[in-house]
Amino acid sequence: MASPQPKLPPSLDLIARTIAAEDAYTLSRLKVLERIPGNPIGVAYRIVDEGVTALMARHANWPSFNSVRGLRAVHERHIEPLVQWYRENGVKGHFEMAPGFFHAELGRELHRLGYYQTEFHCSLIAAADAAPTSNGIAVERVTDAGVMEEYLDAYAAGWKFPENERERFKANVRSWLREPDWSLYLARIDGRAAAAAMLYLHHKVGYFADAATDPAFRGRGLHTALLQRRWQDARAAGADVVCSGAAFLSASHRNMERVGMRLQFTRSIWASIQPCPTTS
Repeated sequence: MASPQPKLPPSLDLIARTIAAEDAYTLSRLKVLERIPGNPIGVAYRIVDEGVTALMARHANWPSFNSVRGLRAVHERHIEPLVQWYRENGVKGHFEMAPGFFHAELGRELHRLGYYQTEFHCSLIAAADAAPTSNGIAVERVTDAGVMEEYLDAYAAGWKFPENERERFKANVRSWLREPDWSLYLARIDGRAAAAAMLYLHHKVGYFADAATDPAFRGRGLHTALLQRRWQDARAAGADVVCSGAAFLSASHRNMERVGMRLQFTRSIWASIQPCPTTS
């Protein structure tokens, strides 16, 4: 059972802080890929205004790696140049809109340029002091190269990477172990690496990122255990807020609610109605 949660009134300041943590984490992930010799993923990014970040990974078809975040009223002037930037690079860019900062002029400009809302994505939040107790499943923090290999095996299995791509993925991201403000966690079942997750700390916000469970071990409380351990460690590290994201009513969303997090807002995702352009 979740611990009683201290009051955490919703506010634009909290929304801004959690979005900033998410964006800083995603940018740090892209910078890891950018450092691969030759930049084969095609990473690029732009900071176009205070709090507005445009991300691109030309050869990674992950919407979060090809998205614009942080747009607010008066930022509509940035939309057309960013749409052109994505199209020139053969990328179907996405625009993320958060309630409280969305303005009708942003929607009108996106519509004018051929964009429409395609989905929702939830942001969940809680006070760090409300950290729940463990459900008894062992979770360890990854601190050495040997355990890192087990972590990456569980991560790749959980995210269903094709077998022929796993070694390349692992080679590209082993440096995660040394990234500042990152903590990696591995959960086991009967000694076997079964689930992986990350904690990212940003200005006293603990962001729970990229939890993944090997399908062979799902339904056994591993995601919940990883939430509990990261929450406890975020509090110990001085965070006053913890947050995460999930698809609406997904298993992850439900698990977060069960351990005491609550829905903070639901962002809208906008994508182009046009086919993705190609480049030579």
